[in-house]
Amino acid sequence: MDLGTAYLTVAVLDENDQPLTGEYLFAQVAKDGLVVDYLGAVDLVKSMRDRIEKRLGRELTHAASGFPPGVPQAEVQATAHVVEAAGLICTGLIDEPSAANALVGLKNGAIVDVGGGTTGIAVLEKGQVVYTADEATGGTHFSLVIAGAHDMPFEQAEGLKIDPERQPALFPLVKPVLEKVASIVARHIEGYRVPEIALVGGTSAFYKAAEVVEQFTGIPTWVPQHPALVTPIGMAMHNDRDPN
Repeated sequence: MDLGTAYLTVAVLDENDQPLTGEYLFAQVAKDGLVVDYLGAVDLVKSMRDRIEKRLGRELTHAASGFPPGVPQAEVQATAHVVEAAGLICTGLIDEPSAANALVGLKNGAIVDVGGGTTGIAVLEKGQVVYTADEATGGTHFSLVIAGAHDMPFEQAEGLKIDPERQPALFPLVKPVLEKVASIVARHIEGYRVPEIALVGGTSAFYKAAEVVEQFTGIPTWVPQHPALVTPIGMAMHNDRDPN
């Protein structure tokens, strides 16, 4: 259960960590890892859980969730409280880039989770996370730039941003924001051996995102399939409930 700045995402896995189903819903109930609309978040998570249960024909009882690196512990617990108020037992909380690497499986390199409000970074050496960081700048900033340039509501700009056919034309507008993301990554990985960078999060799917980061950092950069789902799937893999 991923409570992002711009989207709520639920990923459901089977006992072999294979995806069964999920939901992806635009919502602004959290900001940079902080729950800003507790009741709204609970209601939305409940509705998503109910729809998934109907599709699966079985009850969901447990869920893991996550948080951007550096979020105060009290706010991390607020995320757990949302999950539990929605009728689920929260079985684990993990920082978002580390969750993503549960699926990506980097041994040496950096996982960069470009979320709605922040960019989270985890540096890995021999499969172990040795450093994490998180800074403001993410997909919401893309949408704000588009909205300002085209004098349109934020929600309309968000719709344009996620339309692959519109992204090439929008690229010149958002390239400076992508370069800001790349500069954040470059600053935080300085001093570490980083042979490759994996970009995850929905914003990573934007046109030429990996190319901009690679050009800025000089490090090979790639985006896995369905990057918006990588982190929530990793959270579900982190679920430490005994399946028996």
